[in-house]
Amino acid sequence: MNDLNKAAAALDSVYTAGSPEALAEAYAAWAATYDGETAALGYLLPFLIVAWITRYVPVAEGPLLDAGCGTGLSGPQLVALGYGDLAGLDLSEDMLKIAGSRGSYNDLRQAALGGPLPWPDGHFRAFFSTGVFTMGHAPASSLRELARITRKGGHAIFTVRDKVFESGGFRAVFDDLERQGKWRPVEESPWFRCYAIAEPDAVVKAFVFEIT
Repeated sequence: MNDLNKAAAALDSVYTAGSPEALAEAYAAWAATYDGETAALGYLLPFLIVAWITRYVPVAEGPLLDAGCGTGLSGPQLVALGYGDLAGLDLSEDMLKIAGSRGSYNDLRQAALGGPLPWPDGHFRAFFSTGVFTMGHAPASSLRELARITRKGGHAIFTVRDKVFESGGFRAVFDDLERQGKWRPVEESPWFRCYAIAEPDAVVKAFVFEIT
């Protein structure tokens, strides 16, 4: 089985995980080969999200949270651009071990999005997240807690997969947080492909909100 087929099979296993425990097990099984197999698919998101971060977050300002950091693919890119105060959060201990080996994060925590997060109100200058708001992964309600730990004037920068945007209630959560005065919309991208090589039907949209 080549890398494309292996990656497709692994994607299916994480998309169909029925619980946080099952999802953690699926990522534990995939962790060692995740980087190479997603690269074979042409996975763009951990690198492309950096463009939105640089657009809204000055280099000298931090800390930043990589929410659902996985193996930490975004970390070295941000460090190369001068962002030195990075934290990472992920459900999978195995993925976090790989993220830690990159030397880009000074704070790594294991926790599931959708529950309480281990930081105080307004701790982060911004959070960013890619590939996390998708099938079988973090619920839209996770955004309430992520907004809580982001300071006023900071930014929420993340992608949402097309297949869960309506069914997962993301627009409703966006609107509710805006009504509550928690954030305001800043930017919404067109739908675009997650993978440059394979999975042409896998599309996401990037969103940016300012915390208020």
